[in-house]
Amino acid sequence: MSQWMLIVLTLAELGLLVVVVMFYVRLRRSESLLKLLQQRHEDLMSKIHFNSELEQELVTSFEQRQHELATLNDELSRRAEELEELLARVERVVRKPESQRQTILDGRRRGVSVQSLAQSTGLTADEIELVLLDAKRH
Repeated sequence: MSQWMLIVLTLAELGLLVVVVMFYVRLRRSESLLKLLQQRHEDLMSKIHFNSELEQELVTSFEQRQHELATLNDELSRRAEELEELLARVERVVRKPESQRQTILDGRRRGVSVQSLAQSTGLTADEIELVLLDAKRH
C-alpha cells in the first residue's frame, strides 16, 4: 500500500510539474506577445506623432498661403482701381475736341480712310470730313 501511495504521489507531483511547466511556457509566450504588442503600440504612437506634426505644418503652410493670397488680392484690387482711373483719364483726353482733331489729321496723313477714322474716334463720317475741311481752310 505504501508503494501505491508513493506511486500515486509521484504521479501527482509529476502531473503538477507538467502543469507548472505548461503554465511557464504559456507565460513566456504571453510575455513575448505582450512585448510585440508594446512595440507595435510604440510604432503606432510614433506614426501618429509624425502625422500630427505633418498636419500642423500643412495647416501653417495653408494659413501662410491664405495670408499671401489675401495680400495679393488687395494689391490686385488696388491696381485695378488705379488702372480704371488711368483709363478714365485717357478717355477724357481722347474725347477732347483738340485731341480728336489731331488724331483725325494724323490718321489722314498716314492714309487712313474716313470710315476707319470715324470708327476709331466715335464720330460720323460727315463730322470727320468737316474736321478735314476745316483743317484745309486754316
